[in-house]
Amino acid sequence: MCPEASNEFRVVPWDRRHPPTEEEVEARLSQEGYHSFRWHDVPGASYPNHRHNVDECIWVLKGEIVFMIRDEQEIHLRAGDRLYLPSMRTHSAYVPKDDGVTYLVGQRRAP
Repeated sequence: MCPEASNEFRVVPWDRRHPPTEEEVEARLSQEGYHSFRWHDVPGASYPNHRHNVDECIWVLKGEIVFMIRDEQEIHLRAGDRLYLPSMRTHSAYVPKDDGVTYLVGQRRAP
């Protein structure tokens, strides 16, 4: 189900034994109104504070990525977890040095 328009970040942890397949995630994001693309970051990659002009949903397929929200809340995402990022909200991210991460980025225009 697509989250209601909100200015807040929303985490949806994965609650099943095996993470979803890329095809399942892509289909779900499409149903929720997102256009998606696959992205991979190497261990140690980082993104400084930034924001997007579209709503995003980050859905991790493999590995781990950590988001910092307003420089105060740390959110760890692992395989199967997703994060809804409302447009124009500042955030940063980094990939722990132990492993890379592969995820789908869903984007859609804010209402």
